Amino acid sequence: MTAVAVAPPAARSFPRVALLALAAGAFVMCTAEFVIAGLLPEVAADLGIGISTAGLLISGYAAAIVVGGPLFVVAGTRVQRTRLLVIAAAVFLAGNTLAALSGTYSMLMAGRVLSALGQGAFLATAAVVAADLVAPQLRARAIALVFAGGTAANVAGTPLGALIGQELGWRATFWAVAAAGAAALVAVLVAVPATPPPAPTTLRAGLGVFRQLQVWLTLAIGMAGLGGLFAAYTYIAPLLTSASGFPPGAIAALLGLFGVGLLAGNVVGGRLGAGSQLRVLGAGLAVLAAALAGLAVGASSPVVATVLLMVVGASAFALVAPFMTRLIDQAAGAPLLASAAGGSAVNTGAALGAYLGGLAIDTPLGVTGPPAAGALIAATGLVAVLAARLSATRYP
Repeated sequence: MTAVAVAPPAARSFPRVALLALAAGAFVMCTAEFVIAGLLPEVAADLGIGISTAGLLISGYAAAIVVGGPLFVVAGTRVQRTRLLVIAAAVFLAGNTLAALSGTYSMLMAGRVLSALGQGAFLATAAVVAADLVAPQLRARAIALVFAGGTAANVAGTPLGALIGQELGWRATFWAVAAAGAAALVAVLVAVPATPPPAPTTLRAGLGVFRQLQVWLTLAIGMAGLGGLFAAYTYIAPLLTSASGFPPGAIAALLGLFGVGLLAGNVVGGRLGAGSQLRVLGAGLAVLAAALAGLAVGASSPVVATVLLMVVGASAFALVAPFMTRLIDQAAGAPLLASAAGGSAVNTGAALGAYLGGLAIDTPLGVTGPPAAGALIAATGLVAVLAARLSATRYP
């Protein structure tokens, strides 16, 4: 790839086309991550496996992002970031092609893991590239635009992929994702300019950023936010049908409203996250905890449940841009590695939240247990915000 001259950040405008190309990549990859949930019965029946075994295609994907994303980034520490984006997108494309060709469970799992490795590296790198392309005061807004692609995947990409799979077979979904991934790769090649090469560093020096308390506190904030969200969201369907009295046929529309909340929160976080990041993170966690607690208490009212469902989505995704921006700022010596660790942290938080939500639903609280557990998890993030605030010396 031919390098191009890059202006200093302060002189750059807002490169919307380049950021939209990165957002397109995020859209395709997040669609691939979650679309399998709607196809588990078809996959299980076709491959002759149980639903629980098929479900490992989801948890295996998340585990590969948690573990493999940072390792992929470490391996590419000396690679120019735009080139690393292309490599990561190519790995993702190869993984989905393998999944589309798979005739056995093992081959499908291998394709999923390979895709996840590419996704983890791509999203981590995209956040850093987005921050590099704009002036400091526009970083949160740029990162929010990139991750809006991932948010839109939950609203449009995942339902469309599931529909394709149900009508044409689950392999058709992976072929569609692979085709969209190829288009996103081309968009990145064409639209994303070369960023300044990373400063020469060693792995030991890069890992040194994890000796900073602020990095760990920021990771804890991200874990708490997504953990609180997924404790409730994983079990949202039984809550809405059993406690709120909605018919099963209304769930899709309600999840659409939830998706609108996600998009709105992502925009708000991008607009406000350029200022006091900790203040935005604290406010978002406080609203999230309150909305989840309200959902646990007031789920019997369909109106209250509908409104709070949107508030939960908005407050949780308002955390994304300030979280990633703060993490990149605090880990100035190794922003790419820290960004990958951020992806691992939120995926770990989501997995833990879903697990704790599952424990809560088996308590006397029943279906209101998961949002109650989510409220407590989100509240722990406020402790991390307070600790970060008291010990912060820069980028408050």
